[in-house]
Amino acid sequence: MLKEERQQEILKILNSEQKVITSDLSQRLSVSKDTIRRDLKELDNQGLIRRVHSGALRKGPPVVDFFARQNISSDIKMKLAQKALRFIKDNQVLLIDGSTTNLHLVNQLPLTLNATIITNSPPISMALSNHKQVEVIMLGGTLYKQSMINLGIKTVETLNTMIADLYIMGIYNIDSQIGISVPSLSECLVKRKMVDISTEIIGLVTSDKLGTVSNQIVCPTEDLTYMVTENISSDIKKTYENQNIIVID
Repeated sequence: MLKEERQQEILKILNSEQKVITSDLSQRLSVSKDTIRRDLKELDNQGLIRRVHSGALRKGPPVVDFFARQNISSDIKMKLAQKALRFIKDNQVLLIDGSTTNLHLVNQLPLTLNATIITNSPPISMALSNHKQVEVIMLGGTLYKQSMINLGIKTVETLNTMIADLYIMGIYNIDSQIGISVPSLSECLVKRKMVDISTEIIGLVTSDKLGTVSNQIVCPTEDLTYMVTENISSDIKKTYENQNIIVID
């Protein structure tokens, strides 16, 4: 097998199984571990995979402008949001950070909802303007325009004074072993604090984010109470359920 063919086979296996192990690939492709390591390094340098200890993971979707992301997989995000509505009840203190999937959820909240919602997302705050019985607490900070969220030390300091019943976390990347991760340190620190102050945590996860990793680890996957996702295999579902996560697919 030529190098190009072998690397394409590695990508095919990775897309199917979400992660690859160097020793396993060596046996399956009948080449040395050193050859596989070189292949993984080249694929990582090309931005096609993310190398990790002992193997590689899929790269997550690229971080693009918030408003451009609103139109990507909108039907899937809408379905995930509908599934998550069952966890939202009157008289809760909800913490909702910025993501296009979370915005879909907020747009479906009943106008009769009586709750307090804390958010660092201006679009989510605006979407709640017609919910007369929802108290909206807008977290300050520095506006990160690409993702339309407020970040920084002011955001973290404000969160130090709060406790939430349910944190609805926007998910960039998630892997059952490595955890939940994001591209930037500033967002990572805000999300970590949101995890710390929340009794329960729910993540709405499109399938393209499963088995992917970014630079900054927010928390272990098992910190999630619920994961709402779509069309995942029974093996992958069981992996997350074994971490005591309630998976809704």
